[in-house]
Amino acid sequence: MKPLLLAFALILSFIAKAQNPSPLTIDLELLASGFDRPVGIYHAGDERIFILEQHDGHIEIVNSNGTSGGTFLDIGSLITTGSEQGLLGLAFHPDYASNGRFFINYTNTSSRTVIAEYAVSAGDANVADASSANILMTINQDFGNHNGGHVEFGPDGYLYIGMGDGGSAGDPNNRAQTNNTMLGKMLRIDVDGAAPYAIPSGNYQDTNPNYSPVPEAWAIGLRNPWKFSFDTSTGQLWIADVGQNAFEEIHVTEPNVDGQNYGWRCYEGNSSYEPSGCIGAGNYVFPVRDYSHSSPYFFCSITGGAVYRGSQYPRMNGHYFFTDYCAGDIYSLEPIESDYNETLVNTDLGFGNAAMGKDNDGNIYVSTLGGAIYKLVDANADFNPVIMPFGSSLQSTVGSTYYWYQDGVLIPGENAQTFTPVTSGTYYAVVENAEGFAAETNSLQWMVTSGVAGCTYEDSDNYNPDAVVDDGSCVFSAGSTCEGDLNGDFIVNANDLLSFLSAYGTSCQQ
Repeated sequence: MKPLLLAFALILSFIAKAQNPSPLTIDLELLASGFDRPVGIYHAGDERIFILEQHDGHIEIVNSNGTSGGTFLDIGSLITTGSEQGLLGLAFHPDYASNGRFFINYTNTSSRTVIAEYAVSAGDANVADASSANILMTINQDFGNHNGGHVEFGPDGYLYIGMGDGGSAGDPNNRAQTNNTMLGKMLRIDVDGAAPYAIPSGNYQDTNPNYSPVPEAWAIGLRNPWKFSFDTSTGQLWIADVGQNAFEEIHVTEPNVDGQNYGWRCYEGNSSYEPSGCIGAGNYVFPVRDYSHSSPYFFCSITGGAVYRGSQYPRMNGHYFFTDYCAGDIYSLEPIESDYNETLVNTDLGFGNAAMGKDNDGNIYVSTLGGAIYKLVDANADFNPVIMPFGSSLQSTVGSTYYWYQDGVLIPGENAQTFTPVTSGTYYAVVENAEGFAAETNSLQWMVTSGVAGCTYEDSDNYNPDAVVDDGSCVFSAGSTCEGDLNGDFIVNANDLLSFLSAYGTSCQQ
């Protein structure tokens, strides 16, 4: 390419880039540190944050300012801590504020998965009643790894339990696809319907009678779901499922959709893994994204996250944040129509991102196996440009550069802080600050009813019924102009105009 053409292309590239909002960037704000293998971050509907310590078997309380609220529960004597075992999950009942019930997932001293119910103590909201334990189910494990562990209440009020395939490598016993075990499944139970629990309608057995031996199964075909979460706005279920040798994967299930088969071990991600005994590909639900163990991601064990629905950082709204144990980078997926826009939002952390979770305000946190808890914050949170009506125009808050849009289309040449619409439509601006970060403003609908404010607009000071165009020249139907001066003063209202016409006549050509 010739130097002149290259320079021209670079200019066009710069302009095009500046017209688009910059990708979301996340900073990490330290909340607290010093925990022992923190593998869970939860809230109970108030300002406290609860941290699970995998090998100590502690649930620790962190206050909103990062200070310690003490140990909520210690089950260290009940757990096995080898391999991927230990205290792995916590879920507070939707009515916890009134009934004090919560549920945990751990591997016991016989290396079995236990789902148990506890209650908070009567005299101290920061201490659980250790004697209140009620074991709901115990599940045999084949090996020490792939225990899943996460538990969470869905918007339907039922308790969801993520179970791994029982371990080793490649699901040697094909647990995820067979009907005689809870392993490799997403379980769903009703903890309020009966003792110890009831089976909700819509579980896998309702459409697949062969699964009647495991009525708790809601979906099948999971390898090791390491954290799942529900979008509090849409009700979608996001599952991060750890892969085998090549791919990590993320599934999104719409609300009120039951009986999914997520494909493992027939498929790892979108690729065939062990086809023997498998049925047609149309019987499996494939991930919305899978991530390679090689370039460019270098994932090894995905750490599932959550969709941001807080109010503190508007740009983060609707983004699903997740990370990986090995790579350490944090990504977001933003649903855009029928696809997902992926953004690498932070590269500060290295090996060992163990969990992600939320507080009661919807803020998202990530924990490292080294013991630190970080809050995800919008790196450009202090720059949130907005547009608002300004007389007969629209005006943006202060920035460095402005690009105005009507109905999603860039308006060429309109790069001032203030813009005057000439037709009805929906308007917004992309505003760039001095550091080069560009952000999209809010959108406003603008209605033009009788021309632009000025000579043709009845509410304006210089309205004249004969004017037909108001572009600053006040062109009249006779073709003459009324932009002139009278004794050195510009005409600014109807009285000045009448005086001008009286003195100079109607043929006031420029």
